[in-house]
Amino acid sequence: MEREVQQLVEMGATVAQARAALKEHRDVMEAAERIFDGSFDHIVDEDGDVPMSSSAPIQQKPRMMTPNDEDDDEPGSDGGEDEGDDEDYDYDYDSDFEDKSGQPQGAAVDPYAGIFFSKDRKEEVIEVEEEPEMVTMPGINEKLPLMTQGQWMKGCPEGSEQSFLFSLYRELSEGECPCPHGCGASITRKKSDFFTMFPTFHEYIKHLQSIVSRTCSRCQKTFCFACGESDTPSHHKVPAPIDVDASLFHCSNLQGAILGIGLAMLEKAFLDDSQELSSGQKSGDKSSRKRRKVEFSHVPVSAFHDDEDEEEDVYYPLPVQGKKPKLGTGYAGDAREDMSGQLEALNAQRAKDEKLATLLTQIRTFLPSVNREGGGHASDYLVHPTALAHLRRRFNFVSSQLLRNDSLTDMSDRSVLYFELFEWLETISSHEALASMMAMPIMVVTSVKAVTGKKPSPKGSSRIRERTIIYEGSSGPRELLEAIVIQAQAALKGLEGMKPPETEDTEMSEEQKRMTADDKGKAKDDGAVVSEENRKLLTFCQRIMNTAKAIDRSLVETKGKAFVDRLHASLPKIPASSTAREEIAPVEVGETEESAMEAYVKWASRVRFEYCDLTIPPPPNATGEEDLTPNYKFYFNNEARMLANSDIPKRSLAIAKELAVLTTNLPVAWNSSIFLRVDESRVDVIKALITGPEGTPYYNGCFLFDVFLGPNYNQSPPSVKYMTTNGGKFRFNPNLYADGKVCLSLLGTWSGPGWIPGKSTLLQVLISIQSMILCDEPYLNEPGWANSGGTPKSIAYSANIRRMVVKTAMLGNLKMPPEPWADVIRTHFRLKARSIMTQLDKWLAEDDGAPTVGDGAYNQRTNATGSSNGFAEDVAELKALLTRLQAGEDLAS
Repeated sequence: MEREVQQLVEMGATVAQARAALKEHRDVMEAAERIFDGSFDHIVDEDGDVPMSSSAPIQQKPRMMTPNDEDDDEPGSDGGEDEGDDEDYDYDYDSDFEDKSGQPQGAAVDPYAGIFFSKDRKEEVIEVEEEPEMVTMPGINEKLPLMTQGQWMKGCPEGSEQSFLFSLYRELSEGECPCPHGCGASITRKKSDFFTMFPTFHEYIKHLQSIVSRTCSRCQKTFCFACGESDTPSHHKVPAPIDVDASLFHCSNLQGAILGIGLAMLEKAFLDDSQELSSGQKSGDKSSRKRRKVEFSHVPVSAFHDDEDEEEDVYYPLPVQGKKPKLGTGYAGDAREDMSGQLEALNAQRAKDEKLATLLTQIRTFLPSVNREGGGHASDYLVHPTALAHLRRRFNFVSSQLLRNDSLTDMSDRSVLYFELFEWLETISSHEALASMMAMPIMVVTSVKAVTGKKPSPKGSSRIRERTIIYEGSSGPRELLEAIVIQAQAALKGLEGMKPPETEDTEMSEEQKRMTADDKGKAKDDGAVVSEENRKLLTFCQRIMNTAKAIDRSLVETKGKAFVDRLHASLPKIPASSTAREEIAPVEVGETEESAMEAYVKWASRVRFEYCDLTIPPPPNATGEEDLTPNYKFYFNNEARMLANSDIPKRSLAIAKELAVLTTNLPVAWNSSIFLRVDESRVDVIKALITGPEGTPYYNGCFLFDVFLGPNYNQSPPSVKYMTTNGGKFRFNPNLYADGKVCLSLLGTWSGPGWIPGKSTLLQVLISIQSMILCDEPYLNEPGWANSGGTPKSIAYSANIRRMVVKTAMLGNLKMPPEPWADVIRTHFRLKARSIMTQLDKWLAEDDGAPTVGDGAYNQRTNATGSSNGFAEDVAELKALLTRLQAGEDLAS
């Protein structure tokens, strides 16, 4: 026990604290963790309270603070309460996994084996930020900063990570490294030995190579300066993209230091590049850029102000609630595509990506790998416990930002960086000590607050700031990768789905080759270029698919099939067809509106994009002599048949990119959502359903559109037809005609900035319809009436729309749902039944009693008479159907 006490004392505990902790916790690291989280602050030595070493106060601050345990800091807190701390981690020990308690507790054993972490976690941590010391290093003309202990240990802790990190930092930054040969000599360690932040990673490695193998001045024998063990100098080079000796793979201590410093450099380089990009974009036209979906990101503490960050990142714009522009809706605004400087920006981005990729490649040299070229080294098998901590805290930050990219095209253009990222993920998943990280949620910063009321730093010492950081769980690496896999699958379907069914890969004849060489026509040149772009995207998508498969194979080998099955069950999925959902249990609405909202968003996210069969079956008496080209349940059936078996490379590429975005980026929310159905054999045949936005006369109605991506897509806009017209009788909006015409400048059917070839997207069209046409005061969408907001005519127009919505977009669709929307429409109304009933009561009370007219803007109004306009009857019938849905009845029977 004395040996364990000495270890804890070296970490900064007092003798009394070490003995008390070891009585309750036999494991040294567990005891250290409890000491550092304050559980034994009340323990004093026999001669009084003995202060911890100079490094210890810094370690006490960045400990986990559970939000519901505000008394944790009190000296008299009961250490016994810590026995329940594991509950805060939401550990789920699954009986499917093998019990590894009998295995040796070597450093290579995964501390999280068999554990799944819930994303529904929130951790409150106090982190320390210090002014770094500056030192002068040989060969460097400027002073360099030393990594502080606060920087080294920052991030959301798991298990015993804090104690491992603290122990390694203290061991390599102070004290003596004795000669292991017993001669009594020793060499003093300084922070600058292992924790200097050099300008480049290569310079840091060169510095380590110059100091790691030491020769004892007394016995002239060599030993490793990092671990203090005997070492035979080895200067043979390791196969790697960076010039490195095998001596740097001697021990796990070196591995922990190199990965910690290297990943800190990577994080800083990534943030610097991101900040430069953000500052450059502020001067541009934001409206010309695609808004990205953003989750809370792990932003380093220094990037936050002292108060809580109130800024929220917004996914695609919610439906507009304010007044419409005077020009009328359909006009897309004053946005103009600014192409100036675009080439320079792309080149600058490419240079930054190459720089980051090079740094990633260099650091990956020191990542534990049992498949290393030339054979593994000691540190590949005896992995330092801090390796996983560094990866979770720093690499996960960079990788999550890259994997959250919702543009497959952008990722493909930046393939030099993404290919290296995929190499990292494959290497991590193939090592038993690291593989569980693929399933662990990434803890991201959601708020930062300064800790007030602390004593000021002593004069002459560096300024120390303490901040309370709140971390919340988010998608893990494998889950984020799956979102990209879904995009890649959709892109592959777009690239391959438009090809003729039978293609022969035959070599061109000499005559064909000669004609191709002689042909100087533009079409031929364009085709060659586009085909190369197609191949580039195809290669990138295949690499994504292969990476996911390789990771899963490695996880099966390192963690077991049960681990992978459990992981796959939590991954996002896009059904291959609508029939794939038949085995899924019905969504439960819950008892409260909050539970209904949660259930609705979860359901809508799962079914927002699907492939389905939109063809019309051939008649049973078909002889085979007729045209066998399929017909589609689709307004643009004739146009689709004309393009059957066509192969237009440029169009295929555009559709592939479009599908990749649509699969995971259709906006879904309680107040309005967009759903798509794409034909499983013709990805240019699309149907859309938009639910009316909250706060508008369209709220909760289901509005259907047929969309066809024509032969010149995306050089020209898609064809869009509005289908919810009550048989061509109702005009729901000045921009939605009773004959199905959709007036929108993006579609070329209204004045104003139109479709930008190669830039505009179908997603922009759908969101424009959702937010600009299905708006709160549709009367103003007509330019001539744009100044009539709040007038009696506008109010009456909205009332007329509400009656049409109830009759057609609600009741009509629910009674006879058009294909293939039956399940979506009925589930939409079932999950929102309570809310819609309240909405109907309000609409009925606000109704002006006027008769419903097909075009409320142009038909002359008559005052209401004593007879009913039928609105109350429609509301009563709709409520009856909603009640049946709530009771679980099948309206189809």
